[in-house]
Amino acid sequence: MDDLDRRILAAMQQNNRHSFAELADLVGSSAASCMRRVNKLRADGVIIADISLIEPKAVGKSLTVIVNVELDRERLDLVDEFKRAMRAAKEVTQCYMVTGDADFVLIVAVEDVEAFDVFVKTKLYTNPNVRKFRSMIALDRVKFEPRMLV
Repeated sequence: MDDLDRRILAAMQQNNRHSFAELADLVGSSAASCMRRVNKLRADGVIIADISLIEPKAVGKSLTVIVNVELDRERLDLVDEFKRAMRAAKEVTQCYMVTGDADFVLIVAVEDVEAFDVFVKTKLYTNPNVRKFRSMIALDRVKFEPRMLV
């Protein structure tokens, strides 16, 4: 990856709806070169998705909860099962396996406290490998920047 690739990635993280001609103007290259490079970045797995970021409150998800989860046993099959369950849980927008006191950190987006209670009862209390969890309700989203410094 060279400097032009990095400029392309930086520009696309700001707005990935530019035409290749517009992108070329932004990064100082040709449209054909930008198209080839973007296609290669996608093929190489550097660009993993082209998505639209949605304001949670605009779609009724006004409550964000950060949940630290401690598993009872750390057997590989049980850890993999928990990962599968969290990938399938529509309320979980992010899930990280971490070091430290918790085994996983979840970011859960729901409508309200009642919806979070349903999530807890159906996804955490029912999992026999969840030893305990601690939840923190986000009061204010101070920074949300899903970009990588390139």
